[in-house]
Amino acid sequence: MMLKAIKTRIYPTAQQQEKITANFGYCRFVWNQLLDMQKQRYANGGSYVNEFGMNYLIKCLKQEYPFLKAAESTSLLHVSRDLHHAYQKLFKEHKGFPKFKARKFPKQSYQCNAVNHNIQLVDQHHLKLPKLGCLRFKAGRQPVGKIKNVTIRRSATGKFYAVILVDTDIESLIKTTKAIGVDMGVADLMITSDGVKYPTIRFDKRLSKRKHYWEKRLARRRHQAQAAIAWDHHNKVIEPRELTDFKNYQKAKHMVARYNEKIANQRDNYLHNVTKELVEQYDVIKIEDLKTKNLMKNHKLSRAIANQSWRKLRIMLEYKCAWYGKKLVTVNPRKTSQLCSVCGYDDGKHALDIRQWTCPNCRINHDRDINAAVNILKATA
Repeated sequence: MMLKAIKTRIYPTAQQQEKITANFGYCRFVWNQLLDMQKQRYANGGSYVNEFGMNYLIKCLKQEYPFLKAAESTSLLHVSRDLHHAYQKLFKEHKGFPKFKARKFPKQSYQCNAVNHNIQLVDQHHLKLPKLGCLRFKAGRQPVGKIKNVTIRRSATGKFYAVILVDTDIESLIKTTKAIGVDMGVADLMITSDGVKYPTIRFDKRLSKRKHYWEKRLARRRHQAQAAIAWDHHNKVIEPRELTDFKNYQKAKHMVARYNEKIANQRDNYLHNVTKELVEQYDVIKIEDLKTKNLMKNHKLSRAIANQSWRKLRIMLEYKCAWYGKKLVTVNPRKTSQLCSVCGYDDGKHALDIRQWTCPNCRINHDRDINAAVNILKATA
C-alpha cells in the first residue's frame, strides 16, 4: 500500500464556492493569530508552543471568535501542523521565517481529513465533502483506495481543484535490469548515457506574444487604477476604491494568470511523459544533485534554467521510482563534464560554448553532454 495523490477539477455551485472561500478565510485567520501569538511569546521571553499546544489554542480561539465554529474542524488542525512544520524548518534547516498570510493572495487552499466516512466518492463524477455536500468533479483517473484527506485549492484563474490523497496498491513495473545516467542541460532537457537527447521545449516562448499583450495592458491599467485610488484619498472620499473595483484591471490580471497557468500545464505534461518513459525503461536512474539556486545566479541563463524545472523533474522521478519499485540515485556533479569517460583523464574546465572536445590522452572525441551522462552512470552516490 502506498500513498498517491490524484488532482481533480471540481465544479462547486455558487453557494459551495462561498463556503470554500469562507473556509480559506478561517484558516488564514487562525494562521495569522497563531503566528502572532508565537512572535509575542518570543518577544516576552517565552518558549515556542508545539503543535499540540496550538491545537488547544484553536479551541480557545473558537470560544473567542464564534464564527470559527462554521469552519471545517480538521482544516484548522492542519493550520497548526503546517505552522509547526514551518518553525521546524526554521530551527533545523534555517529556512525563512513564517509569514502572515494575505487575503489578496491569488492561490488559496485548505485540507480536511477523512474521518467517519465524511469524505466519499458518490459515483464516477461526484464527491462528497464535509461542510460542502456533493460536488461534481472531473478527472482523467478515478481515485481508487482508502481516502486519507482532500485538499481544496483555488488557482489564480479562479478554478477549483480537489487533491485526493488515497492509500492504494500500485503494481510494480517489469524489471529491465538496465541502468542509465542522466545529464541535465539547457539546450536539451536531458541527455542519457545511451546517447538519447530529450529536447528542450520553450513553452514560455510559444505563448510569449499573447502573454506580453496582456502584461502590457495589466501594467497600464494598474497604473491608472492606482492613480484613481490616490485621487480618492487626496479628495477624502468616504469609501475610496480598491484595485478589486476596477474591472478592466481584473480582466487583464485574469488573462495573464491564464497564460501562466497554460504554460505551467504544458511543461508539467511534458515532464510527466519523459519521466514515465525513463521509469518504464530502466531499473536504476542516476541523476546529478544540482544546486539550482546557485545556477540561477547566472543572469544570462537564469530564465532558460527556470524553464527546465529541474527540481520538479527530480521530484517526479523520486515518487515514480518509489511507486513502481525502481531506484533513483543522485550523484555529485563535480567534474562530470571535464573527465574523459573512457580513460578518466581530467581535461579541465570547458567553456559552455564548447559542445565537443577530444581527450588529449586517448584521442577520443566526446560529445560534452553524453560524456557527462556516462560519467554520472559510472559515479557512486
